[in-house]
Amino acid sequence: MDIVVKDSNGAKLSEGDSVTVIKDLKVKGSSTVLKRGTMIRNIHLTDDPDEIEGRTDKVKGLVLRTEFLKKA
Repeated sequence: MDIVVKDSNGAKLSEGDSVTVIKDLKVKGSSTVLKRGTMIRNIHLTDDPDEIEGRTDKVKGLVLRTEFLKKA
């Protein structure tokens, strides 16, 4: 069974895609805030269809909910 991962608009996400944050997000355990429009490149899909892994210049090892992302 293949897991289908979709962004907030329903577009299918694949391994290595780039996504954009659609809402300012506070990062747990850090004082950093991901601003709306931040690009997350080269995402990694997880076993959970509602979450992806990614990294930004400031924060490494992010786990993000797909409901706050859109495909770039």
